[in-house]
Amino acid sequence: MTLGAPGLQGWGMLGSMRPPVPGSPDELAARLAATGYLCDDSLATVGYLALAMQRPLLLEGEPGTGKTALAEAFAEALQVPLVRLQCYEGIDAGQALYDWDFPRQILHLRALEAAGGGAVTDATTAEESLFDERFLLARPVLRALRESPAVLLVDEIDRSDDEFEAFLLEVLSTYQVTIPELGTITAATPPVVVLTSNRTREVHDALKRRCLYHWVEHPGLDREVEIVRTRAPEVSATLARQVVALVQRLRTAEGLLKPPGVAETLDWARALDALGATELDVENAARTLGAVVKYREDAQRVRQALDRMLA
Repeated sequence: MTLGAPGLQGWGMLGSMRPPVPGSPDELAARLAATGYLCDDSLATVGYLALAMQRPLLLEGEPGTGKTALAEAFAEALQVPLVRLQCYEGIDAGQALYDWDFPRQILHLRALEAAGGGAVTDATTAEESLFDERFLLARPVLRALRESPAVLLVDEIDRSDDEFEAFLLEVLSTYQVTIPELGTITAATPPVVVLTSNRTREVHDALKRRCLYHWVEHPGLDREVEIVRTRAPEVSATLARQVVALVQRLRTAEGLLKPPGVAETLDWARALDALGATELDVENAARTLGAVVKYREDAQRVRQALDRMLA
């Protein structure tokens, strides 16, 4: 991806060897489980293929299904840095790539003026000295290319616009960018790229074709209980199963503005445990609803149905 005129010199290939790819989906699942992330066979398989084929992985699904957490678990399992780019409406290429440290550049100019031009003899040389790497502020995409091996998490790509998608597609096609004042930066080893989407809008087909794709479902009852017991071992087995069972019912209930995700399940189980609860009943469920539902209307609906749901 080039910004402005082509660079005058290349920086060559940066980075080092990518960590060994797990030998199978089962090995990847075991490595992820060691970080506390439990996944099913289909997710382990597509994750393994993304690593083995060096292809970006696009994860779509409802909020709270563990898409962002998978990227974090990848980084921990591979023992590489996690570089996160949070997308939002209006984000552009510059905010993803790099910027110049203007305050430091101004101080540099003043220092040159104070020195009376001793080291810098003309305006052209002074200008060139302003665009030195020491004044470069690397944003997430550039950081991931320069620091690879790394995991680049592009979170909530569906919040960005068409132009940003086109920019990202170009970067993912070449894993290089050109800074006009410095040259071309190419990742010696492509970073592991994970893109997430809550599907507030459709991601364009061109970007999807570049990626391997997986729709992340909410876990089933037994797996979610296992997740709670793994991530919150202080919660009793009885309480964990009761909380998960109720959350699973809430997800299928009609009329909720925001069904709870796995993160809310964990928060609710921990909140109940913090209050000393060993089992879930109507009273302590009603007192702690703020951990699992985040809209007033949802809280009212759930509170009115607790007697029936816990019967």
